[in-house]
Amino acid sequence: MAVVDYAVNGHVATVTLNRPEARNAVNPEVAVRLADAWRAVRDDDQVRVAILTGTGSCFCAGADLGQLIPLMAGNRGAEDEFDERVLAEPEILESALLRSFDTGKPVIAAINGHAIAGGMEMVQGTDLRVAAPTARFGVQEVKWAIFPAGGSTVRLPQQLPFAKAMELLLTGDLITADEALGLGFLNYVTEDVLGKATELADKIAANGPIAVQAIRRSARACLGMEELAALKLESEISAPVFRTEDAAEGPRAFMEKRTPVYKGR
Repeated sequence: MAVVDYAVNGHVATVTLNRPEARNAVNPEVAVRLADAWRAVRDDDQVRVAILTGTGSCFCAGADLGQLIPLMAGNRGAEDEFDERVLAEPEILESALLRSFDTGKPVIAAINGHAIAGGMEMVQGTDLRVAAPTARFGVQEVKWAIFPAGGSTVRLPQQLPFAKAMELLLTGDLITADEALGLGFLNYVTEDVLGKATELADKIAANGPIAVQAIRRSARACLGMEELAALKLESEISAPVFRTEDAAEGPRAFMEKRTPVYKGR
C-alpha cells in the first residue's frame, strides 16, 4: 500500500492516507499523491462520490514539519521526484488539502483519529464527516507562531459558530468528536467510521449524479451570498439539470415503481 492509496469500487472512490508511523502527516510524496487522487476523482465519470480516510490511530496530523515545511521555505533542496513536483507545482499542496481544488463531487471524511492542523483543514474541505469517538480536532499552528493557511480562517468561521471558531484559531486548543458533533461540524460519531461513510457514499452514488453535483455546486457557491443573487445563481445552476436524460428517468422510474437507472447524462 502506497503512502496514499486510491481505489474505486463501483461509483465510490476511497482515498486512504497511509503513513501511520508519521501520524499520516503530509510530506511531499503524500501531497503529490493526494493531489493526483483528487484529480482522478474529478476526471473519472464513473466516480460519483469519494471517501477520505486514514490508517492507524490518527487521521492526519497536518504538514510534515521535518520534510514539507523546510522544502517549501527553501531551507532544503529537492531530493526526489516528489520534492521536485512540489517545487514545480506550488498548487499541489492546496489541491492536496482541498483548499482551492474542487473535485466537483461529494467527499466524505471517515475520520479514524485526530485531525489536526492540515488534517483539520482537509476535513473542512469535505462535504460530510464521520468521526471516531476518540478523534480530536483543531488548528494548532498559532502555538508554533505560524498561520493555518489551508483555509481555516475562511472556512472555520463559516462552519462553526464564530466565537468558537475564533477560540480554536487563536488558542490552538483541540475539541473532542462529541463537541464537534454538537457544534454541527460532524454528521456522525461512531466506532465504525468507514462503514458509516460507505453507507452515506452508497446512498449518494445511487442518486442522479448530475443532480448531486449541481446541488453541491449551488450550495457551496451560494454560501454567504446576498439572497437574491444566490437565488439567481441557483436558477442558473439548476436549469440544465431538468434537461438531462437522468431527469426524465427519475420521475419515470417513480411512476413505474422501479429503481431508476442513472447514466450521468
